[in-house]
Amino acid sequence: MFFWPLKRGLSLRISLLLYLVFPLIVVLAVTGYYSLLRLEQQVEKRMQEDIELIARAIRGPLEHSLEHGREGGLAQTLASAFRIGRVYGVYVYDAHGRKIASSGPREPEVHSLELAELAAKGDRVGGYQDARGAQIYSYFVPLSDSVGRNTGLLQLTREGRDFQQDLLQVRHQGILLLSLLSVLLVGMVLFGHHQVIGRNLGSLVKSMARIEKGDRSHRAAERGPREMRHLALGMNAMLDSIARSEKELEQRRHRQIELEQQLQQSRKMAAIGQLAAGVAHELGTPLSVVSGKAQRMLRNPELPNSVAEVFGQIRDAVQRMEHIVRQLLDFGRGNPLRLNSTPLESVAESAAAMVQEEAHAKRVSLSLNGPRPSPNASVDRVRMEQALINLLRNAIQATHHGGRVCLSWFAEEDRLGFAVADDGPGVPEELRDRLFEPFFTTKAVGEGTGLGLSVAQAAARDHGGTLNVGRAEIGGALFTLTLESRD
Repeated sequence: MFFWPLKRGLSLRISLLLYLVFPLIVVLAVTGYYSLLRLEQQVEKRMQEDIELIARAIRGPLEHSLEHGREGGLAQTLASAFRIGRVYGVYVYDAHGRKIASSGPREPEVHSLELAELAAKGDRVGGYQDARGAQIYSYFVPLSDSVGRNTGLLQLTREGRDFQQDLLQVRHQGILLLSLLSVLLVGMVLFGHHQVIGRNLGSLVKSMARIEKGDRSHRAAERGPREMRHLALGMNAMLDSIARSEKELEQRRHRQIELEQQLQQSRKMAAIGQLAAGVAHELGTPLSVVSGKAQRMLRNPELPNSVAEVFGQIRDAVQRMEHIVRQLLDFGRGNPLRLNSTPLESVAESAAAMVQEEAHAKRVSLSLNGPRPSPNASVDRVRMEQALINLLRNAIQATHHGGRVCLSWFAEEDRLGFAVADDGPGVPEELRDRLFEPFFTTKAVGEGTGLGLSVAQAAARDHGGTLNVGRAEIGGALFTLTLESRD
């Protein structure tokens, strides 16, 4: 039943007071009580000993006066004892209990028979008596002559309230001291709680409040006693663990989204590839027939020039269509790679030779740059040349008349590949994400199919590499086809 407040959510400070300070105060009070009793007994004993010392001091003169019958000496001795201040009354009795001398305001109520018995026994006796309504303390000392015969009895008294006042003063001082100790103990516990527990625990509570409001980057200060530091350290470790878990979950979520997008893109590319391959196969034969017949007609010497010009235009259009069909076949083919160890320099020179005529027609300067002799790479030469041809044609079309295009190859540790740069306008940032989508093109209608970069990217991906676009040092676009390993 006593622990019910604690179950109701009592504060730590009040709990310390109830379960630590309060029991200590109770123990201190009980100990102080018995100590005070013991102290009062010591004080009372000391006051009684004062009476005994006075009695011993005047006993000798009194015995001498009684033995020689000097009443004046008795009165003088009693008066000197009374002047000490600690004595309430002094009385002298003979061997029969009759009072023969006294000094004091009141006489204690003691029968002569009792006094005679005390004198005859020769014992020193002390105790409390009533003297006309007042409580006094009496001390009896037997008197004897020089040969040891009993000659009388000496009685010294002191008011009981003197004892009570001293004892009351001691009691008040003890209670005051106990109260001060209790207050000091409570203050020390509260101060120690604030310094050691309160402010450090308050700092942890504030930290948890900040974290609860969403400040996940905040960490608790690791200060205070070892237990508090361990608590703050544990909370910070928990927050770090949660942050790492959230980061991992976020990375996994992004990775899952990327994989889903890649899967959708792969399905899309597969569907487009199947469509492109089917269309290319169906168009290949008719285009060959049209191209062959147009070529035979052009061989007829009697053909008028106007008609020959028309057949030449037909043949040029068919060749363009055949080029588109080849791109469709390259994009949609699923044939395995025919890998061979080939120098990068040889692949680059072959691709450049295939587009040299187009570059010359547009007066574009086409340069080759790279280490010679170049390292070998395990590639499908036909697929890699086709990828570079598409990149070079895009670069030639993108640059202005009289511009520059550079095809280079590189080898860096475990990476090697090709780079195609031009001095054209470059690729805007907003278009780079869609640049490699099939049939996406920024060219005018009739100038491109939007398959060149898709074919180049497919070739890079099939070789385990990547195709990236950036900004060239000469001002235009930079396409980097990277292969991940050497031959």
